[in-house]
Amino acid sequence: MEEKVYKIMKGVGGANIVIGIIALVVGVSTGVLLIVNGARLLAGKAKILF
Repeated sequence: MEEKVYKIMKGVGGANIVIGIIALVVGVSTGVLLIVNGARLLAGKAKILF
């Protein structure tokens, strides 16, 4: 019984690490895209005529 628990814990721990890395990559890439698009908007605001 104890071996089964250790195997389950090993699988869950590995899955948590993978999900954490994926979340980190998605968060960083989203942040970079938001910064780049925000800079483009600020740079182009002088071209807007009302």
